[in-house]
Amino acid sequence: MHRITGKNGGDNLIEMSPTDSYNDDLNGYHQHGTSSTGSLQQGQSVSPLTPDVCVETCESLNTSLASLAPSDHSDSPQFEAQTLERISTLTGIDKQQQSKDSVFFRDGVRRIDFVLSYVDDKDGERKQERRKVYEANLMKVGLELETEDKSESEDGKTYFVKIHAPWEVLATYADVLKIKVPFKVNDIPDNSEMPMNWLSTPFRLPEHIMHPEPDFFTAPFNKSKSDFFLIDDKDTFFPPSTRNRIVYYILSRCSYFRDECAEKDKKGIKRLLNNGTYTAAFPLHDCRYWTRSKDLNCESERYNLYKHWARFLYFFKEQPLDLIRKYYGEKIGIYFAWLGFYTEMLLFAAIVGTICFIYGFLTYDDNQWSKEICSEEIGGSIVMCPLCDKKCGYWKLNTTCNSSWQSHLFDNVGTVFFAIFMGIWVTLFLEFWKRRQARLEYEWDLVDFEEEQQQLQLRPEYESKCTNRKKNRITQEMEPYLPVTTKCARMCLSGATVLFWISLIIACIIGVIAYRLAVYAAFASIMKDSPTNNLQVVGPYITPQLATSVTASCINFVIIMILNLMYERVAVWITDMEIPKTHLEYENKLTVKMFLFQFVNYYSSCFYVAFFKGKFVGYPGDYAYMFGKWSNLRNEECDPGGCLIELTTQLVIVMTGKQVWGNIQEALVPWLMNWWGSRKARSHPESLYSRWEQDHDLQGFGQLGLFYEYLEMVIQFGFITLFVASFPLAPLLALINNIIEVRVDAWKLTTQFRRPVAAKAHSLGAWEEILSGIAILSVVTNAFIVAFTSDMIPRLVYMYAYQIGGKMSMEGYINNSLSVFNISEFKLENKPDDEENPSWFDTLVFFLCRYRDYRYPPGHEKQYTHTMQFWHILAAKLAFIIIMEHVVFSVKFFVAWMIPDVPSDVKARVKRERYLVQEYLHNYEVEKLKIQLSQNGNKECTCTPMIYPSFPTHEVLSECL
Repeated sequence: MHRITGKNGGDNLIEMSPTDSYNDDLNGYHQHGTSSTGSLQQGQSVSPLTPDVCVETCESLNTSLASLAPSDHSDSPQFEAQTLERISTLTGIDKQQQSKDSVFFRDGVRRIDFVLSYVDDKDGERKQERRKVYEANLMKVGLELETEDKSESEDGKTYFVKIHAPWEVLATYADVLKIKVPFKVNDIPDNSEMPMNWLSTPFRLPEHIMHPEPDFFTAPFNKSKSDFFLIDDKDTFFPPSTRNRIVYYILSRCSYFRDECAEKDKKGIKRLLNNGTYTAAFPLHDCRYWTRSKDLNCESERYNLYKHWARFLYFFKEQPLDLIRKYYGEKIGIYFAWLGFYTEMLLFAAIVGTICFIYGFLTYDDNQWSKEICSEEIGGSIVMCPLCDKKCGYWKLNTTCNSSWQSHLFDNVGTVFFAIFMGIWVTLFLEFWKRRQARLEYEWDLVDFEEEQQQLQLRPEYESKCTNRKKNRITQEMEPYLPVTTKCARMCLSGATVLFWISLIIACIIGVIAYRLAVYAAFASIMKDSPTNNLQVVGPYITPQLATSVTASCINFVIIMILNLMYERVAVWITDMEIPKTHLEYENKLTVKMFLFQFVNYYSSCFYVAFFKGKFVGYPGDYAYMFGKWSNLRNEECDPGGCLIELTTQLVIVMTGKQVWGNIQEALVPWLMNWWGSRKARSHPESLYSRWEQDHDLQGFGQLGLFYEYLEMVIQFGFITLFVASFPLAPLLALINNIIEVRVDAWKLTTQFRRPVAAKAHSLGAWEEILSGIAILSVVTNAFIVAFTSDMIPRLVYMYAYQIGGKMSMEGYINNSLSVFNISEFKLENKPDDEENPSWFDTLVFFLCRYRDYRYPPGHEKQYTHTMQFWHILAAKLAFIIIMEHVVFSVKFFVAWMIPDVPSDVKARVKRERYLVQEYLHNYEVEKLKIQLSQNGNKECTCTPMIYPSFPTHEVLSECL
């Protein structure tokens, strides 16, 4: 057997090649079964078969085979497989032929619910003692173990411990965890057919993929009432995702100390993984992803997910959310449901944003102010003041012609409309998601899933580190707790660490700003006579402003990525230090820390360009400096085209760079690591490359794997909402990225990662509050961008109040928006060097320069102070912000009030299910009590006992309502 890197050698995977499948029937356990310890480590022994035992076994075998299947199916492959399985069960003989994709013990009956792996190393005795005690404690709990010797592994040094949870263990912990299971087939007719439903046919998947299970009414499992539930087969009653969730719950709480030892805090598989006792712990995929399992008892759901979900050619198809939930659990299912819904809603925002961009393109010729800038008569005759000290010379306004035209693409009337639209779109997105989430909660049995249930499930780390005990007021049981003084000290240290890192980010941003101020003068001097100016197509676009903006944005992006990698470790460390009580509390604390950091890290540069650049520059006679005049770092100015185009550049670089880097990090890195691992692995032609070995060689998804997926999407959500007024095409870029993101996430989860442990979740958790906060903040930021970053308000004020001749046009706007300064009044430290001035400049001819502001001209009694037009424009900007915020917020609250969070049909179904649970439980208890009384000799009593009165239907229903 040899390992290659993918299907037909092309998919770059580490699992066995499809060309080796003909060896499936040859590589059975009979070839090397003697070297494995199997279940015998539990103290069992195999006794020889005596004649009496043989007779008894044969009789039971005949009886079993006779009832196994109807005669008309006796020659089917399924019947043959079931027959072989029953024979192996009754005789105690291992199956002689078993697929390498088998997810069962060597007996072919007991399913492998979890796998632990370890290797012997220098610290072997101590770790061996831990493993011995830990596995003994697991068996005390009731789990069954089977070990594969290292000689059977491909690398020749890895042991695998396979874990099976029998029915008693599953039933006990399903009762503890309140897992919902079916008790009756759902009899509510589905009237959710939409009109013209045939239009969605090309986007649909087969029904058995979209809905792999029939719909049932469910209730929390009760072990003492197991006959109340629809249990056809105890081996398959709990799906694999539920089984591995239960086993992981046990593994995370089982100790690895002896009763006589004093160190009682030594418990949990997580700690054993951290100290190297075990190298990995994971549930198994049910088959290789590109082919179905040859074992008829395997569901091959991984193959279905890959075929119908994880391939990019299916990007236009709906996602099989029920199958995702069934295979990976509700927590991952909710993420993909939200990501799919977010992508669908982005389609509407992308369409409107594209229309606004096209509007700006089509109104190119109506752009009067750009025409004035580009004309030789107006723009060519206006001499502008230097943009930096000493190294920047005088320049003509028409040199900014191209940036002015570019700015019009995004800075037009459509920008205002799109900013208002996005404020309403965000509300619709959040409200409709609440409805979608409520429907999923019902369909996935999460309606009564309360976070309080999770409060009872303390983190193992909390239980081990908190030595103090106090009585819980609710459960009246002693439980660990963290003293208030210790908790406050840890919180203060955590808060100080977060503030330090945020301060570090701000310091880096200030450094980038200082870089911009320092290099602008250098670029201006270098590019004055640069050969690039003569290039026909791109020459006019390569300006000192553009060079400074692009290089600063790239440097800022690199700093963002470096700080990201460093802070991720710090955030996890300080969250662990706080010792959160529950997993929910842990995730919420980590979420807040990471998002707060990422918010400052990613958005601070955009906030600087949008709200600070060009706002505090002073005027030629009295410039403002970043660190005072001693620094010689004069604050940046916006060119006459405005700062909006620079904000657009910053947004495109950071947003696009993050998405490209994220996809590389998410998909390419695991693929390369798996590929490299497959090259390093040693080939053993005589060994069986089993399912647990294939999964062991994949990458671990990690407990926080989903956290980083949410973080990436929420950061993107901030980009397309907070600054969308500057770049209407941002939703389109996000839409394209997300279409790829859904399939990339599906592909890597299905092919490159081990199967994650299933977990429950009924919502997005803390991310919902963060999204709502971003939605509110986006209205404010977009209103300020339109008012202060865009030139929309000054143009409107000019057109309606200051236009000469009373005509509603923009003629003369450029001349009106530029103030005048006397060149002779320049201070020596501000005056440009003679060699920096262009050849056309002559002080005898040009004695005035212009700058962007509204100030009185020299010679006026209020020279260089703000004119009345400046205050009119400022008042108009503030009025616009107030009006826009009130309008958008009013519409937002009205829309939120109009759209109920839970659809009416879902409410009715929930009430119906609660009613049926009460009714069926009532009838079940009555029948059970009747049977008990009849068994005690009270056969003559056929009336309903008074302890279980027969309630009228309307009374039972009223309790549910």
